[in-house]
Amino acid sequence: MERTYVIINASEIDDIDFDAVLQDSPDTLRRSIDGTQALVKFEGDTPSCLIGKEQLNRTKALKLMATSEWAELEILD
Repeated sequence: MERTYVIINASEIDDIDFDAVLQDSPDTLRRSIDGTQALVKFEGDTPSCLIGKEQLNRTKALKLMATSEWAELEILD
């Protein structure tokens, strides 16, 4: 089954139904470097807590995770 990814604001973490997503608690969410956003993933039908939010496929999620907002990039001289 294909996974779907959703970026949420950190303020929305308490609204996540952790029985409906692949993470099991707020501690297991991947967060942006500045801590203002988190990545939630699920398989199958969209959980009600994520309806209406932009959904990303794996390729788009990986591309986003490689940006400076999500990954500390090493600068080479």
